[in-house]
Amino acid sequence: MKQRVLVASNRGPISYEFATDGSLTGQRGGGGMIAGVMSGLAAVAPQADVTWICAALSDADRTAARQPDTGTRDPGGVPVRMLDIPPEIFGRAYNNVANSTLWFVHHLLFDTTNEPHFGLAFAPDWAAYLAYNEAFADALAEEAGPERQPGGVRMLVQDYHLSLVPRMLRERRGAARGTRIGYFWHIPWAPPDYYRILPLEVGRALLNGILGADHAGFHAARWASAFLDCCAAILGADVDRMGPASMGGAAIAGTVGRVRYRGHVTEVAVHPMGVDADALRARARGADVRAHMGTLGQAAGGRKLIVRVDRTELSKNIVRGLAAYRELLATRPQWRGRVMHLAFAYPSRAAVPEYRAYTERVRRLAQEITEEFGTADWNPLILEVKDDYPRSLAACALADVLVVNPIRDGMNLVAQEGPVLSQRGCALVLSREAGAAATLAADALLVNPFDVTETADAMHQALAMPDAERLRRSAGIAATAAAFRPARWLGDQLACLGT
Repeated sequence: MKQRVLVASNRGPISYEFATDGSLTGQRGGGGMIAGVMSGLAAVAPQADVTWICAALSDADRTAARQPDTGTRDPGGVPVRMLDIPPEIFGRAYNNVANSTLWFVHHLLFDTTNEPHFGLAFAPDWAAYLAYNEAFADALAEEAGPERQPGGVRMLVQDYHLSLVPRMLRERRGAARGTRIGYFWHIPWAPPDYYRILPLEVGRALLNGILGADHAGFHAARWASAFLDCCAAILGADVDRMGPASMGGAAIAGTVGRVRYRGHVTEVAVHPMGVDADALRARARGADVRAHMGTLGQAAGGRKLIVRVDRTELSKNIVRGLAAYRELLATRPQWRGRVMHLAFAYPSRAAVPEYRAYTERVRRLAQEITEEFGTADWNPLILEVKDDYPRSLAACALADVLVVNPIRDGMNLVAQEGPVLSQRGCALVLSREAGAAATLAADALLVNPFDVTETADAMHQALAMPDAERLRRSAGIAATAAAFRPARWLGDQLACLGT
């Protein structure tokens, strides 16, 4: 009998829209986590009975969720169960706790002079987060079936939206034979001193929730180490640390520790995620991507291209990246007229006021750069805020320089996708605070994301880099990205669960 594998995440691998006739049309869900899990499941699905549980995010999704007989499946054929969670609960859990609190804490984004405020208004938000996690735990327990199911059950719970689910599952199923729970945290983890911004009981509940898992994974050793620090400092848990496997002297992958808490042991490990290089390159050969390459190449007019592709999200540090480009043009006039910056900054989390304000800051700064340096025959900057995946692939393929300068990032796939797609080699200017810095440091130009001058200097170094060096560095990054392909990322986690 095939092993049962259950995946749980806030966003699923498929989303729905209403057609003009009122019928439902499905399309592939977006995001790096979704792409990685889907790619990994493609290798697992033939040997396993897989179901993906996610939340209904829109009215169309909720309509689909209420029609279970339609046999919802993702584009790869995996059955999908959408949970019709009441919008009020979803909104509070997703916007007010997950994205306005947990995301801000772990990316160190709070302006602590003014925010956050944990008063009476936070109580219903936290209650909603509890209810949201309960809905997922109930669905996973139901899908898992009998406690002693032949072949066993492996549960893979994803990300900060569902931090409480592992403990809830353990309370529902106890030490059920054959049931193993994996949890993966896709963003950075805050150090204890910053983590203590959270109300004590909230901070303890999140750690306790994750420690219900048998195996907890992170993209980088520094995030896993910070988690272990919090387990010891906040919970007083028994933490046993060990050195991970290493590559080139840097901690890359493997088990970093074990935490004993409430009579249960959770293994903590590092699983960096790369890209499916073959699939990515095949997609980039599509007619739509090639058409965008022609359009962008014509716009560049033979100039060198600096490219960035991000969501307009606070931790991505787009404003400082644009400021660095402005400083490059101001201090090194030899590049004026010889370089163009393609900045693709796609909208994100419009329900959060800080994100809307940040998007406007990006727009204003881009306009200022164009007005300051643009001429009749040279546009120094093209800013696009409409999501267009084929166009993003085209830009990465044409890039001479790729800028990825987040304040903090769990991993960052764009930093890997650009060199994989590059046609003539691209130099990577990479924030040292990105999780990807752990795997790509040898070939990237690492920068302090807060240092605009250092970033401008790195842009200049990247633009002036000899072709042979740029090609060597780009090929090294592409090889590393391909080595940590999503199938390996997910397969290693299943192996750690006893598969």
